[in-house]
Amino acid sequence: MHARDKIKNIAIIAHVDHGKTTLVDQLLRQSGTFRENEALQERAMDSNDLERERGITILAKNTSIHYKDYLINIVDTPGHADFGGEVERIMKMVDGVLLVVDSFEGCMPQTKFVLRKALEHQLQPIVVVNKIDRPNARPTEVIDEVLELFIELEANDEQLDFPVVYASGLQGKSSLDPDVQGDTMEALYEAIVRHIPSPTESVEKPLQFQVTLMDYNEYLGRIAIGRVNRGQIRQGQPVAVITREGGTKHARVEKLFGFQGLKRIEVPEAGAGDIVAIAGIKDINIGETIADPANPEALPVLKIDEPTLQMTFLVNNSPFAGREGKWVTSRKLRERLDKELETDVSLRVEETDSPDAFIVSGRGELHLGILIENMRREGFEIQVSKPEVIIKTIDGQKMEPIERLIIDIPEESMGAVMESLGTRKAEMVNMTNNGGQVRLEFLIPARGLIGYRTHFLTLTRGYGIMNHAFDSYGPYQGSGVGGRHQGVLVSSETGVATLYGILSIEDRGTLFLEPGAEVYEGMIVGEHNRDNDIIVNICKEKQLTNVRSATKEDTVKMKTPRLYSLEQALEYLNDDEYCEITPKSIRLRKKILNKSERERAEKHRKLSEANS
Repeated sequence: MHARDKIKNIAIIAHVDHGKTTLVDQLLRQSGTFRENEALQERAMDSNDLERERGITILAKNTSIHYKDYLINIVDTPGHADFGGEVERIMKMVDGVLLVVDSFEGCMPQTKFVLRKALEHQLQPIVVVNKIDRPNARPTEVIDEVLELFIELEANDEQLDFPVVYASGLQGKSSLDPDVQGDTMEALYEAIVRHIPSPTESVEKPLQFQVTLMDYNEYLGRIAIGRVNRGQIRQGQPVAVITREGGTKHARVEKLFGFQGLKRIEVPEAGAGDIVAIAGIKDINIGETIADPANPEALPVLKIDEPTLQMTFLVNNSPFAGREGKWVTSRKLRERLDKELETDVSLRVEETDSPDAFIVSGRGELHLGILIENMRREGFEIQVSKPEVIIKTIDGQKMEPIERLIIDIPEESMGAVMESLGTRKAEMVNMTNNGGQVRLEFLIPARGLIGYRTHFLTLTRGYGIMNHAFDSYGPYQGSGVGGRHQGVLVSSETGVATLYGILSIEDRGTLFLEPGAEVYEGMIVGEHNRDNDIIVNICKEKQLTNVRSATKEDTVKMKTPRLYSLEQALEYLNDDEYCEITPKSIRLRKKILNKSERERAEKHRKLSEANS
């Protein structure tokens, strides 16, 4: 066990893509944690396949390094606000934070979001201005922005007197002077040792340990990760587990692990301030307290931000159901969602009148999109409805989530973008011009952002950058905010899309598939040029004839179809549509596949609206 005054527990927080994980890589490499001949991959902390593909941190992960005679426990947190549940819990484990800010981009929406969490928990911050080697770096202005943000978030005097380290995570350099870079991360190590407080909890008092993260191992079962808040914990020790509801059950610590680099190492005991992993306790969940059986005291239950977006998850009932997936029943879908609830405290799952449908609520499109992508890779076939924001009634007033949106665009795109955001009820709160590039800041209803990204990229010709995070709940802005204004092309037949069929309808709009793709009646095959839906026969084949044609040998050119990724498909949906997701395909379809039934349902809807 380390001496309490030689332990430093820190979390690394930042806006998405500001270089947290790369910085952790360098701290690990230069600490001597790895052997000289040990193979190391980049972004070592991003162990999940999706994290590597997207270049973002989704799950919080911890590691530890030795510097001189200090043990520094580091937790890498997600930068995206959709994974705020992870950031919220991590703050309970640490005594200080490294706030990483890009030396060019400065403070972004998620910088504010993650910093607010840290300041609420009275943590000591160190500001790291990263990517100092960028040619257009502006460290002095960025530090001013950070100071303004601290003042806005009502930081106390100690927090306002934050130390600043200038670093390049990519090159593994750091210094206290923006103009003179050191050759190592020494300046950052020293700042951590000097400014981050050591744990102050007592080792002598009865045990208290709160489960902050969960892991699973085939041999050990559930593994609870967290910080020993007070007392000591040993292998084989009997403990009391206090559930979130307040009940108590008895268990035994089978295995106890500490952290060294990226590895877990078995340890005989740990004391207050240590971050450890405990195996052998069945049915343990996030937020529960492991305590001394003789004196079982629960720690305060973790407060998690409420979900702001919901979708309906359904069993796949399309004509192509069961062709590509391994898990297709409602029982398997329910089991998978229950399993996700054990590790994701920001998620909510509600039953509906139908046994085949569940309402799943999350922190945003990315949060739910990652869950769907993981399920898809595991072999699930599901259908999901259009994402809808969660409207609340606060003090008798209807309220909806408002997002803080920051966009960086070329000057010439400014008029078109501002006009498009105006129709979505956005309110501009700030504007700065950086010589040809304009940064605009808006407050906009979350509904207005659903489906906006693709339109935004078209308006800015791909040069625009868009970031947003939940800001607050504001008065409901009425219907007609956001949504899709174009109609769709709906297939009238079940069969295979032919080139002849595609060429006969491509002047009606933009196609979503290529020749040879299988389609069914009611499936959406393209976007209409106008605002109404039309039925098309994309499976139509050319009639063969004995008569020779003068144009037979003419080359036919087909327009490039628009192929959607999962997130784009979810954004595109309308109220009467589903997205069918299988391990191999993403298809858009109408909820009611048959044309006459669809027309009948629409007639009933209009009648009921008129009567109400």
